[in-house]
Amino acid sequence: MDAATVDHHGRTIAYRHRGADGTRPTILCIHGSGGSHAVWRGQFRIARDYPVAALDLSGHGDSDDVDADPGYETLSAYVDDVVAVADATDASVLVGNSLGGAVALTLALERDFDLDALVLTGTGAKLAVLDDLLDWLDDDFDRAVSFLHGDDKLFHTDDERFREGSKQAMYDAGHAVVRRDFRSCHTFDVRDELDQLTVPTLALVGEYDRLTPPSYHEYLDDELPDCEFGTIEDAAHLAMLEQPAAFNDAVTSFLDRRVE
Repeated sequence: MDAATVDHHGRTIAYRHRGADGTRPTILCIHGSGGSHAVWRGQFRIARDYPVAALDLSGHGDSDDVDADPGYETLSAYVDDVVAVADATDASVLVGNSLGGAVALTLALERDFDLDALVLTGTGAKLAVLDDLLDWLDDDFDRAVSFLHGDDKLFHTDDERFREGSKQAMYDAGHAVVRRDFRSCHTFDVRDELDQLTVPTLALVGEYDRLTPPSYHEYLDDELPDCEFGTIEDAAHLAMLEQPAAFNDAVTSFLDRRVE
């Protein structure tokens, strides 16, 4: 896995990538609120079949931050990050988790960008956030982080290594960035636009995900013109971390069938 950066709009965006032999399209993975490229570490195994890249959105991981108000302005800045890395890696398949799914959908709906496929996981067409969580993100960050790492939210497993690593990523991103991320999710709603999106899409959800439950993904399956639905057993919101082999199999099987 190689580290690289790309400059755009006055900031530097970090990403990791791993190539594959052949001419198959590159997969670009987009993390969720308070995350980084590291959430996709298990997906670099897909590079045996498809090239894989994963970026740090602005203000996350090793990427420069951006001065943007929560909401559409932040989502647009994150879309700019994705476009820059996609151009650098020749990516045409987007895999977005949670906030990353909102970013992927915004790009697909608003930008003139040639996509071969989308994978939307742990996400939805509308991502309203609980009022209590928004309040805690304003004035009790520790409580917000603790809540997100409760049972069947980010994780189904009781392996504390997952929770501790995820908590540290949020603290590394910092209160302001994580709050901005969730506030941006809260305003996101493209339910009335889904019929415009004809790119082949996989809606993939962890069986126990309480943050973006299976019904969110069933809605995508129903409303998108060309969508398939899949479930990852024994996983919650971050299914790609909890069950990487099953997640990777679902993604590669979909791409093998739908992308030439």
